[in-house]
Amino acid sequence: MNHSLKPWNTFGIDHHAKHIICAENERQLLSAWQHATAEGLPVLILGEGSNVLFLEDYAGTVIVNRIKGIEVTESADAWHLHVGAGENWHQLVCYTLDNNMPGLENLALIPGCAGSSPIQNIGAYGVELQQVCEFVDCVELATGKHLRLSASECRFGYRDSIFKHEYQDKFAILAVGFRLTKAWKPVLTYGDLTRLDPQTVTPRDVFDSVCHMRMTKLPDPKVNGNAGSFFKNPVVNREHADALLALFPNAPHYPQRNGTVKLAAGWLIDQCQLKGYSHGGAAVHQQQALVLINQSNATSDDVVGLAHHVRAQVGKKFNVWLEPEVRFMGPTGEVNAVEVIA
Repeated sequence: MNHSLKPWNTFGIDHHAKHIICAENERQLLSAWQHATAEGLPVLILGEGSNVLFLEDYAGTVIVNRIKGIEVTESADAWHLHVGAGENWHQLVCYTLDNNMPGLENLALIPGCAGSSPIQNIGAYGVELQQVCEFVDCVELATGKHLRLSASECRFGYRDSIFKHEYQDKFAILAVGFRLTKAWKPVLTYGDLTRLDPQTVTPRDVFDSVCHMRMTKLPDPKVNGNAGSFFKNPVVNREHADALLALFPNAPHYPQRNGTVKLAAGWLIDQCQLKGYSHGGAAVHQQQALVLINQSNATSDDVVGLAHHVRAQVGKKFNVWLEPEVRFMGPTGEVNAVEVIA
């Protein structure tokens, strides 16, 4: 176990894996998977490790997906992009803007790779991946068979998709297809974006505003290891939301189309006076309570202990039970994060 995972996870947690292999094409990825499987080892395919917490050493092979390439075709009403799974997400956003293909600007500065974006159905500032995803290209690891899933077949939900369920271990994502409409409409529903004028705003204005908000509120993983938003924003039924709003009328809340209400996890944590609270080497970020950081050589146990405390405090005050957005990895693969911190 001499292969450190520290460079391969943005939390900067120092665990090890039996093997770490960088795959720059499909052949290398399949070969690494087949070798590990032949040895009876578990396999984890990783992008930039920006949404994982390694709980202990990984007893198998970690394959880092670095399949690159961006191809653009055009139709009468949209641009269609075919993007390799290993492309950096933020660089993709910059590429589309530099080439006058707007639509991804609300998702600027989200850490990670393009291939991870459909797994989580990433979202920020009013836009989710499912609104711009056209298809996902996969390969079945055991057979090498190719499969293209349409956006509807991906079963996107809030930070969820088929790739977290039936397709989790059997398939690898090779590329993601995006459809960016030429009839661009700004999405200005969150934060500083609400101050922009929808009549005159440009995609670059939205991009700049999103980058400013993220850089002023969120810690740089190069300085303090973190995995972005640690918890999902909880979704509760209307009755629960009404009862909570009767007690806390200024609580941010976002009614959903299906009648449920999304609450702001960061606000709930902040109301428990937890900004800056630390447990071992892990801490709640001073500016954005939704982010847990590696403040000083935190162990995974420090992060788990901190997450447990945060969840318990919010549950006690609001009867709302937070669930991690970050994926927890045990020695042979993903484990139930809620059970770990409960």
